[in-house]
Amino acid sequence: MTLMNTQQLTRAIVALCLGSIAVFINLYAAQPLLPVFANEFQLTELEAARSLTISTFMLGLSLLFYGPLSDAIGRKVIMSVTLVCITITSFALSYASSYEELLLLRALQGFFLGGIPATAVAYIGEEFPRAKVAAIIGFYISANSIGGITGRILGGFVSDLADWQTVFLVVTVINTIITSYFILALPASVSFIPQKLRLSSTVHKLYGHLCNRQLLVAYFIGGFHFMIVLTLYSYIIFVLADAPYSLSSSWLGLLFLTYASGTIGSAFIGTIDKKISCARRIIMGTCFIIVGTLCTLQGSLMMIISGLLISTFGFFVAHSSLSGWVNTHAIGAKASASSLYLVFYYMGASLGTRYLNPFWDLAGYPGVVAASIVTLSGVLVAGAWLCRQECRNKATTLQTI
Repeated sequence: MTLMNTQQLTRAIVALCLGSIAVFINLYAAQPLLPVFANEFQLTELEAARSLTISTFMLGLSLLFYGPLSDAIGRKVIMSVTLVCITITSFALSYASSYEELLLLRALQGFFLGGIPATAVAYIGEEFPRAKVAAIIGFYISANSIGGITGRILGGFVSDLADWQTVFLVVTVINTIITSYFILALPASVSFIPQKLRLSSTVHKLYGHLCNRQLLVAYFIGGFHFMIVLTLYSYIIFVLADAPYSLSSSWLGLLFLTYASGTIGSAFIGTIDKKISCARRIIMGTCFIIVGTLCTLQGSLMMIISGLLISTFGFFVAHSSLSGWVNTHAIGAKASASSLYLVFYYMGASLGTRYLNPFWDLAGYPGVVAASIVTLSGVLVAGAWLCRQECRNKATTLQTI
């Protein structure tokens, strides 16, 4: 704690949520454009997906840089500067003349997209009352899904009305508005204590987090969750763009309204965090992902949409809970711990198509689902281990008292 008053607290929540929305609009505006890129540049599904995965890969790498840097120079400056850079790269993307140029700019933009995810949770943990942190993290993560929905719908509709270059121009305008508000409205840190930026110290902190098994298992769970959910969305786009569905980019963009269930799932955490333990929420979220994924195998469009709603709800329940788990169980350097979680998270997303593409080539979408269920079954085992550790931690605390 502590922000000075309620007005500042409210402004901070709004600014952080808008910043998160901007990040995920930029990240996901390209996803409904994958069939457009494939047709225009004569690409395979895997090649077209690189316009998304290269951004998630660079975002993941950048977190190793921004987390330690923010521990040294502060949270707001990192978030503000990277928002400005995101705006510049989105404008440059609208003038990309080849797929290679587009990939280069998407990679650069991905690096800048890491600024807010790397530092926002640490800012919340430092500046907000401890009793409200879990609920505020839930609201912040719910903004992730709002940004994802907005970016995908915007990308689909604008590309149908104009072209993919215009998509990035519209995103640039949105970025400019949000960045201006963010810089003016977000209060400066009050509780932040700067730490000297030393490479050896940074490596030591990261190594310490990796040696913490309760963190490491959470990192892997988050990575596998995002790998499966994001990649399923990417492949289902190609399924629905083909016969017998033959959906246009606009309709494919509307498909991502299913992310609204993620917004509900993240906000839901604020109402159940005192009733259901964190590890049990992670298991619950994984079970929802499994059920939803299986539903997408049914032939009807309604069942596919229902499956996406269920799996997205579960994904965000688990993601919010995992973020809170990392913040609670990190021993010092919490921004670095949160950044490392997101490194695993986004690396999982960037590797998803490479992992699942052989199953796509072998058996189509059912092959992708089968591989996903096997992976998620392993995640359930890891979640059960976290649950056991949580029970042990509580027992130790009671004995100490």
